[in-house]
Amino acid sequence: MASTSAETDMFLEKFKALVPKYLDDQWTPEEGLSAEELRQLLADSELPAAMELPLVLEEFYRALGRCEELMEAYHFFFDPDELVIEDGYLLFLEDEEERWVWGVDASDLDVPDPLIFRRNNDKDEWSAEGATVSEFVFDLLEFSFEEDQ
Repeated sequence: MASTSAETDMFLEKFKALVPKYLDDQWTPEEGLSAEELRQLLADSELPAAMELPLVLEEFYRALGRCEELMEAYHFFFDPDELVIEDGYLLFLEDEEERWVWGVDASDLDVPDPLIFRRNNDKDEWSAEGATVSEFVFDLLEFSFEEDQ
């Protein structure tokens, strides 16, 4: 896993801030996974043992990995032990109807905030979303919770 020192936490606080923004509650450590919990869940996944998540996904899980209200808000973020590589992409998100799945090109896992791609499951076709993972996640949650307000 990537380093988790304060100097390298690029997204952690921004992800934590989503709890008060959308759930009207303070963020607590129970919302996220500890580095050790994340490491264990990844070890239980089908991912290669030496593979590291992009920093943005690591910090997403550390901030929100147990926050079901955000992990399952109209779209479903995979739990770390459900992460898988298919078609050369690390899959981590799908829509409610399972028509679309989102992932990161496996060759870009060392990029802190890589571009995100979407697969149409009916056609088995991939396309670029034109955004990084963090941009897409923040926009997705804003859109999802905008409907509730």
